[in-house]
Amino acid sequence: MYKIIDGKQVASDIKKEIADEVLSRRKSGLKVPHLAAVLVGNDGGSETYVANKVRSCEEVGFESTLIRLPETVTEQELLNQVKELNENDSIDGFIVQLPLPSHINEERITESILPGKDVDGFHPVNLGRMLLGIPSFISATPYGIMELLERYRIETSGKRCVIIGRSNIVGRPLSVLLSRKGVDATVTVVHSRSENIKEICSEADILVAALGSPGFVTADMVKEGATVIDVGTTRVRSDKTKSGWKLMGDVDFESVAPRCGYITPVPGGVGPMTIVSLLRNTLLACSLR
Repeated sequence: MYKIIDGKQVASDIKKEIADEVLSRRKSGLKVPHLAAVLVGNDGGSETYVANKVRSCEEVGFESTLIRLPETVTEQELLNQVKELNENDSIDGFIVQLPLPSHINEERITESILPGKDVDGFHPVNLGRMLLGIPSFISATPYGIMELLERYRIETSGKRCVIIGRSNIVGRPLSVLLSRKGVDATVTVVHSRSENIKEICSEADILVAALGSPGFVTADMVKEGATVIDVGTTRVRSDKTKSGWKLMGDVDFESVAPRCGYITPVPGGVGPMTIVSLLRNTLLACSLR
């Protein structure tokens, strides 16, 4: 019988740990962490995610600032906003919520954020430090996945791990973290140009699906007793919900779950961990400053 990896519960436990540390800082007269978020336009998924971040900040005792900009904002105006946040000593870390409108170069925006305030862990300096094993801000989703594996005591040493997807936000950094000394997994990354994906996935002890294709992973791709981590969160239309849409993962949960030892649900698996990892990075940024 498979076990659910409850990201919601783990995130709640970590929030309590962070809240205790924030309370301790407050009692000692130290600065309370302050996280800012820049939201451009009205993308539904981004709206939900940022709202959850603001609420999570309140839960752990952080200060938070939400800056809304219209979809018509120019790249230079957004760069000016980033510069203001870089120079604002009261703000310890901030994120510019992705995706951005097509007329804005996301790479240029990311590189304009001070590495010491880049709590999303997307800046080349932070990615480079992570690659070298030097302390850095680790991208929130990979950070959250590693925490789930650790807290559920899922063995990684010598295990074969397959990651579907090679994005700079999830797939690539996660492959580095899983192959680090002390974690010691044997990691394979497959993508749209890979051959024999089904066969490669079916040999994985730990399978991570991070490609953004609902229901892509089916039962015949999963080894009996494997751990399956579903990173996908695609909004699809549904006549069974009040909102008219639902979140779907990259894994066909109903067919895959019976083959698993452990599996993350969508929602309630990796998603809550992403937000709590952002809070952890912000607490670290505040401590370092």
